[in-house]
This record gives sequence, C-alpha cells and structure tokens, in this order.
Amino acid sequence: MEITEIRIYPVNDLGPLKAYVSIVLDNGFAVHDLKIIQSETKTFVSMPNKKDKTGKWRDIVHPINQAAREKIEKEILAKYKSLVSVQETPSQEPNLEEE
Repeated sequence: MEITEIRIYPVNDLGPLKAYVSIVLDNGFAVHDLKIIQSETKTFVSMPNKKDKTGKWRDIVHPINQAAREKIEKEILAKYKSLVSVQETPSQEPNLEEE
C-alpha cells in the first residue's frame, strides 16, 4: 500500500485540532476527514469516525495493523510538519494541496 497523495487542510484555531487530511492510496482509493490532533504529549492522526446508535464514536476507516497505522501517521505528520515550517516563513506562501 502506497500513499500516493496527501492533502492537508489546516485549521486556524488554538484548540487541539490542527488540520483535516485527505489521502489517496495506490492512486485508486481516497480517504477523507482524517484529523491531525495535538495532545499534551504528542501529535497524532485520528481516523475518520462517526457516532453509532448508542452514542459511541467509532472509526469508519482504519488500518488493520500497527505497521500500517505507523506508516500512514509517519507520512501525514512529515507532510504536515514540512508545511507548518514553510508557513512560519513569512516570505513564502505554502501550497497546502501539493502532492
């Protein structure tokens, strides 16, 4: 499985939600509404989720093993960190939808 596209949509808020993310896998399967979250101890990627009939939040798309989760999170966070560092440079305008 290769992530062939990552699109980052930053949230301009002071809360823990830092960005929404869309990814494309193997040029053929898109996953939208991943979230980059900043907790007190780390930054992580949250999978798309929704509330079920009982009111409990459940992922609607997720990796089925730890290796896949780590690969997805590593690639998304690397792209996010590179965009944030470019954004902090006042003379440059980042292209947030760049591949």
